[in-house]
Amino acid sequence: MHEAARPRPRLNLALQGGGSHGALTWGVLDALLEDGQWQFDGVSGTSAGAMNAVALAHGFAQAAQQHKDPEDAHLAGCALARESLTRLWEGVGALGSLTWGTPLSAANPLVGMMSQWFSPYQTNPLGINPLRKLLEREVDFSLLCSARTGVVGPNYQGPLDCLRATRPEMAACNAGSLNYLKVRSNGTWAWPPMLFDNQPAKVKDFIDVMLETGTLPEFECFDVGIVRCVEMYVQTGMYTERLPEYNFVMGVESGMPADPDLLPILLKLKIKDAPWQATVIGRSEIWPVHQRVAELGGHLRTGLEDTFYLPDGTKADSNGPLIEMLAEYARNAGREVASPQEARGMLGLKAL
Repeated sequence: MHEAARPRPRLNLALQGGGSHGALTWGVLDALLEDGQWQFDGVSGTSAGAMNAVALAHGFAQAAQQHKDPEDAHLAGCALARESLTRLWEGVGALGSLTWGTPLSAANPLVGMMSQWFSPYQTNPLGINPLRKLLEREVDFSLLCSARTGVVGPNYQGPLDCLRATRPEMAACNAGSLNYLKVRSNGTWAWPPMLFDNQPAKVKDFIDVMLETGTLPEFECFDVGIVRCVEMYVQTGMYTERLPEYNFVMGVESGMPADPDLLPILLKLKIKDAPWQATVIGRSEIWPVHQRVAELGGHLRTGLEDTFYLPDGTKADSNGPLIEMLAEYARNAGREVASPQEARGMLGLKAL
């Protein structure tokens, strides 16, 4: 067991692009990680900065998978992130100059002149990108993707701080735990099996902060049992502010399927008169669910986070066509799209 650790200084990093700036940033990150006293709450980047960001995140994702103790995970994350960054930049150094997408001598005056006057898109019309293979070799992107939804593990102070800083009117509150799994067609795991853990104490911490900030919790229910848990939170006094807002999340591989026949069962299990919606993830199978949600009186939600495809199989180029389709489904069910003020009234939010 570790002694109670003192709170670490917290950092949110935005990392700039540019090859030389990226190499310099690697050195700065290495020094911060070697020191080991900094808590990285968030990191973003562009170009070379994005490469640094993903290598940093990869190290901490590996550590979170290997260690349950927060202190062990932090120390291991610092070490693994340093290793990930080192391998990445040593690989970049081995590639040399990347004009035209192939290693060329930086001492060549013609190359130097062209790099000043032409963008990489003009000098690389075939889109050859050796960095892609380097990143795929050094970074387990499936591991990063598996840890991006919600907050996995005991370290969730960052999202709570974000709620306090931004004070949103509504925010997701994951209402229960789920084995987060997916299997590829060849019988292998799409990512390492993991638990999307949302035990009652963690849920209560999010509820308490949302009440503190005046934020309406949207209770995310990934499985049937989680729908039932929401009523238990009300019965035990964990949530008493108003009727809970349910979000039935359907289509996650190891959760509830995107099946319209499941909706009447979920409505029987939720608290009477409580507002509800469905988040439906997938392709063509999601659209009958949306239509049934509209017919049963639920709210509709869509976006490129949930699907890229319209009912006819064409790919949506923005959220707009998806939203237009849901508006059509609502009208097919004899309902009209609410105005912003009407929607605020339905949800019990303050009028603007």
